[in-house]
Amino acid sequence: MAIAVHSFAKINLGLRIGPLRPDGFHQLLTIYQTVALHDRISIEVRRGTGIEIRCEDSRVPTDDRNTCYRIADLAMQALKASGRVVIEIQKSLPVQGGLGGASGNAVATLIALQRALRKTLSGPEQLRIAAEIGSDLPLFLIGGTVLGVGRGEEVYPLPAFPPTPCVIATPEISVSTPQAFADWDEMTADREYPDCNSESGEPKPANLKETLGQESFRDVLAKLTGPSDSYRMNEFSRRVSAWLSGLPGQSKLGKPLSGVPARSRGRAESPLLDLVRTGIENDFEQVVFPKYPELREVKGVLERSGALYASLSGSGSAVYGLFRTKAAAAKAAASVRRKGVPAEATVTLSRAQYWKKLSH
Repeated sequence: MAIAVHSFAKINLGLRIGPLRPDGFHQLLTIYQTVALHDRISIEVRRGTGIEIRCEDSRVPTDDRNTCYRIADLAMQALKASGRVVIEIQKSLPVQGGLGGASGNAVATLIALQRALRKTLSGPEQLRIAAEIGSDLPLFLIGGTVLGVGRGEEVYPLPAFPPTPCVIATPEISVSTPQAFADWDEMTADREYPDCNSESGEPKPANLKETLGQESFRDVLAKLTGPSDSYRMNEFSRRVSAWLSGLPGQSKLGKPLSGVPARSRGRAESPLLDLVRTGIENDFEQVVFPKYPELREVKGVLERSGALYASLSGSGSAVYGLFRTKAAAAKAAASVRRKGVPAEATVTLSRAQYWKKLSH
């Protein structure tokens, strides 16, 4: 019997890119938030061997490049199970859209596969397998509002919040996350070494990597211990701590920053809107918007339509806005669609809602 589950999307409430780590990844700080938009994953285990991926979207790989394939392979080994795993992916979320579509698909596959086999891996083992496949998979094993650190794979559940209306705009643009990180590295290095010249003494071209060569460029990045990087990461942490300290019923984690709105038990404001007012931002906007100005324009449309906060999600191309009411979100989504950009009004999901809706 086939087991079907929803595969929900996520947005990033702020994303801070830190220094390059020895393992080649960047240190990250972000808050993930699951939302109601979703794909659908169906799993069936038959007689035989192997893994079969079915998807009508030609952009989705159906071989071992697919995260669903890879996680099913690891899970079957960990569960000491046998059989032919047939995975059907019904896509609604964009490919390379910054909404965690492929990652959510993989975790949905892991959950559905265990149900199909009537075998269960421990929580830590599921997190280990998920992190082995990709940095933002583990968040989908928690759901709701989640703090992500490390390279994004270290996840910590934050308090559950009521639904917040939002609009997800999905321009038909594919943004490569590895390229976005590479662009960030070049921008950071250029800022740290603004007067760096080539060996010939000629003025530095716009691309520092071309000036120094690949190996020397990586050496430069390795030396960017970056007091500015450390400050920016600490600033993000302080803002989130100040926000948490003001939540009703939460322990005091620190004193509120100057300029951060005071919080009270009786506030009617959505806690997520309260969070974004602390000034958190997505660093990817600095390198993605110059390459894709149409994405900046989508953010502008959301803001002009009444979004209390709008941002790129991950490295894009999805752009979202948070609103006070469902009616305001629906009106804003219509405004974005009139610009020729697909957009849908939806809501954020708390952890309890995430798991309740997973199989419905």
